[in-house]
Amino acid sequence: MEQYKNVSGWRKEVALVLRSKVEEFHLLGYKRATERELWDCLVKKVWKDDTEKRLYQVVQDIFHLSTHTYTSYLTTEAYQNDDLLASLEALNNSTD
Repeated sequence: MEQYKNVSGWRKEVALVLRSKVEEFHLLGYKRATERELWDCLVKKVWKDDTEKRLYQVVQDIFHLSTHTYTSYLTTEAYQNDDLLASLEALNNSTD
């Protein structure tokens, strides 16, 4: 019987695979890539709805994560953080 879990439930089991992917990204020039960042990228870009998958499917998704998907994720996060900062600054300026 093959076991299904929500993808977040496989986090511990795939730690070594994730570390391997980070090392690959470092070799490709993405020196600031971290396990947490790659995991967050997978959660937000690949597994958007935390679906149930088998372990081999989660491992396959990690190994197939492209630098394009990763940079797209980073860009989106940067824009969202900029929007948040702008909103906070606007709120602070309106209370002065």
